[in-house]
Amino acid sequence: MEALRWNKLVNNVLDAAEEHQLWVPGDRIVVAVSGGPDSVAFLHIMHEISTRHVPLELICAHVHHGFRIESDHEAEMMKELAHRLGIAFEWVKADVPSYMKLTGQGPQEAARNKRYEFLHEVAAKYDAASIALAHHADDQAETVMLHLLRGSGLSGLAGMKFKRREKNVELIRPCLRINKTDLVEACNTQGFLYFNDESNSLRKYRRNAIRLDVLPFLGQYNGQLTPSLNRLAEIVGDEDDFMEQGAYDAYRCLVQANGGRQTFEVPSFLKLHVALQRRLIKLILNYLPLDSDFVDFTRIETIRRKLIQPEATTWSLDIGQTLACTREYDLISFGVRTDVQGQSYEYRLAQSSGTYELSLTEIDRHVRIVPMSPEDYHVPESADHAAFDADQLLMPLVVRSRLPGDTMKVMGLNGSKKVKNIFIDEKIPPSVRSRVPVVCDGAGNIIWLPGVRRSSVAPVREDTSAILYMTVGDSAIQG
Repeated sequence: MEALRWNKLVNNVLDAAEEHQLWVPGDRIVVAVSGGPDSVAFLHIMHEISTRHVPLELICAHVHHGFRIESDHEAEMMKELAHRLGIAFEWVKADVPSYMKLTGQGPQEAARNKRYEFLHEVAAKYDAASIALAHHADDQAETVMLHLLRGSGLSGLAGMKFKRREKNVELIRPCLRINKTDLVEACNTQGFLYFNDESNSLRKYRRNAIRLDVLPFLGQYNGQLTPSLNRLAEIVGDEDDFMEQGAYDAYRCLVQANGGRQTFEVPSFLKLHVALQRRLIKLILNYLPLDSDFVDFTRIETIRRKLIQPEATTWSLDIGQTLACTREYDLISFGVRTDVQGQSYEYRLAQSSGTYELSLTEIDRHVRIVPMSPEDYHVPESADHAAFDADQLLMPLVVRSRLPGDTMKVMGLNGSKKVKNIFIDEKIPPSVRSRVPVVCDGAGNIIWLPGVRRSSVAPVREDTSAILYMTVGDSAIQG
């Protein structure tokens, strides 16, 4: 009986893999294993598949989040498990508490971001085709309910997909049709050692509250609530994919990209169904240099209702972040507002000897760069000041306007971060972001966002012999 149940789980994963083309023979797959019953059972399932059904190369990846003392022991046990199965093992001790302080994120969001960051690092190290995650049917039901309570559209109600591409790697979830109880039972009957994370019982986390309170309450009215929510996710997911393809087809047929502007003709837009009208607007906004959290239903619907007004033929609608939607007779265009299009600028500073005084008339800001000795230097007290090791800076320095896709190496983080995400994290209002100049070194690396944050480039150390000190302020204040 136990063997039959185990074979059923293995076949369930094999069926999902075949239906959604999750892998091909010879694929190298990173399997995320937390140490809980879901991921431990999943690792054993993937191991059996790789040894008896489809030749796959597995890498077990484990993240120690730094929250609990028990995590040290759990990491060691996962290493032993991978060794017994003959699977490569990679792990990291992520300092999530410090990352939370740095980013202002909550524990679950911070842990998730660090976890996925590591999984992608492992996938890149092994040149893996995919990252396999143990999310199951109960996780899917929680996700759909969580998105429903947030007021999500179709994309949110579709929940998690069996396969989704992220950073040139496929994220695959072969267990989405398996219940958690079946995975836990498999661990118990097969004798697989696993651990329970006590934080999963804390109702202060919204997902936990949905699992522990909301779903059981609603289950009184529908004994098959979890299967129902999973069916909803699959149905909505397929229909959402269909609508997205329709939006891309409409974009290719109707929209022209000229000089950084997205344009289309009103009569063609009016022929689209209202659902495609909204999706087309959303797609256009996603192509513009807007923050992702800026594109919401209210903004999309405001633009759509303005577009379908029959009487107006010439107008300009400010959609935020220096962008506008403009109508000129039957032509609609999205792009930078005409009153801020001249704000692109670049000033090149050839050397570090001597004081620079830059009055940026385009944004009414004043930047001052002063060489000084370590004896005269005092630690900056605000984000309007920054100091650098002058000998470590590549010249010439450049002060320029922000460009779409800008990234900066942030002190305390491995790798770079998008400037727009830095603005979001620092809670810089969208109306202010266009007034923030960008200071770069001679290699084009952003070293300072005046008034916001400095980079990790050329920090002042005890052995620093020459300092380049920078300040920023309003031009009117500087006089």
